Amino acid sequence: MVKIDRMIGDDPALRAMIEEEIQNREVASLIYEARTKAGLTQAALARLIGTRQPTIARLEDADYEGHSLSMLRRIAEALGMRIALQFVPKARKPKSAA
Repeated sequence: MVKIDRMIGDDPALRAMIEEEIQNREVASLIYEARTKAGLTQAALARLIGTRQPTIARLEDADYEGHSLSMLRRIAEALGMRIALQFVPKARKPKSAA
């Protein structure tokens, strides 16, 4: 994260945008990993949750910003899983030496 800190500086808008992109990538990755671990294709998972394959493809795309908790619950249920959420503290910016 230190490299990123040097690149983006103290711009809060840029930091928020990067954090959102990281979260989108993590959600997409979790869906992909759970689906493939279950041995399912995108089409098979889509059938299980009552949607179409392009919807699953969008959910697994790191650039997709429309993840919803209800859709994640449907996916978890279809895969015999549950969602575990938690709030975690934001990483604190290291204090610079004066």
